[in-house]
Amino acid sequence: MGLIELMMLAVGLSMDAFAVSICKGLSTKKITMKECAICGVWFGGFQGLMPFIGFLVGSRFEFIINRIAPWLAFFLLAVIGINMLKEAFSKEEEEIEAGFGIKTMFMMAVATSIDALAVGITFVAVPVKILNASGLINTAVACVLILITTFLISAAGVRIGSVFGTKYKSGAEAAGGIVLLLIGIKILLEHYGVIALVLSMLTGR
Repeated sequence: MGLIELMMLAVGLSMDAFAVSICKGLSTKKITMKECAICGVWFGGFQGLMPFIGFLVGSRFEFIINRIAPWLAFFLLAVIGINMLKEAFSKEEEEIEAGFGIKTMFMMAVATSIDALAVGITFVAVPVKILNASGLINTAVACVLILITTFLISAAGVRIGSVFGTKYKSGAEAAGGIVLLLIGIKILLEHYGVIALVLSMLTGR
């Protein structure tokens, strides 16, 4: 996975946090840089930490994962993406608790970063290659990039929420889900090639 794919992944993963940040902005009467930074730190921190944990856990089963690498990556990203799309078009409104206290932000940060834990496992299946270094270092750098991306997008989400409300919430989740699905498909196509992929599906090999 190169830098471009990684940045697309980071943006896709941050859409859940972005959507929640918009709701936080809507539920708060007065927004300052402090509230924006709080959301950015919590959401960005957990979004960067979860993939690294997933990578460390997944690396213990590398000998198995390597055999099913492309399909595992596609499956995990597809599940995450489809779930985000379902949430985007769901008629049920999410209840977003007001306030920026530790308990509230911790629960929200964990809830919006669970998907990133699964993505960390895909880094074992499809290693990140952006530096001429070990897989661990590349993964660590990738997690930092995800952290920074989510920080910026979440902080912006709070501000947008305070101005525009939840107008763009569903669109943000849908866009994130589509991005993750496209990355999963791209991984399969790169591994097998279009013709080989079709043949493998027809023959079951």
